[in-house]
Amino acid sequence: MKLETLKDLYIQELKDLYSAEKQIIKALPKMAKAATNADLAAGFKQHLEETREHAVRLEKILSSHGQSTRGPKCKGMEGVLAEGDEMIEEEGDEEVRDAGLIGAAQRVEHYEMAGYGTARTFAELLGDKEGASLLQQTLDEEKSTDKKLTELAVTAINVAASQ
Repeated sequence: MKLETLKDLYIQELKDLYSAEKQIIKALPKMAKAATNADLAAGFKQHLEETREHAVRLEKILSSHGQSTRGPKCKGMEGVLAEGDEMIEEEGDEEVRDAGLIGAAQRVEHYEMAGYGTARTFAELLGDKEGASLLQQTLDEEKSTDKKLTELAVTAINVAASQ
């Protein structure tokens, strides 16, 4: 796709986010299985359901612009998730690995927050009010997930890992 207008860039960003979400949908079950802390595993499972909804929202926005979800694979998310896969494979103390899984998950969340914030700003500038609203809803959920991961880390998992 040739980037000649902000709308072209907006569509590209939406497709990139869609690719990222589809990759996360595949990764979250592995992360949930690898987590030994029950609350962390449950959080990954809950976020899987949210992530499926995030993909549906992106489909809706792209469709409203007459666009498909097809686009290049999000290489940034691919790299972040590859690091998460490495953490899953690590051997050693379970609590320490769970702490590492939280770090990996938060890198995913922060990458998504950057993308959703950018796309929302583009939507606002382009007058796509519905798109902006849906993107803000997803951004809020990503921020909430990041906050829950932080709380779980500082109240339980990182504490257990430090002992």
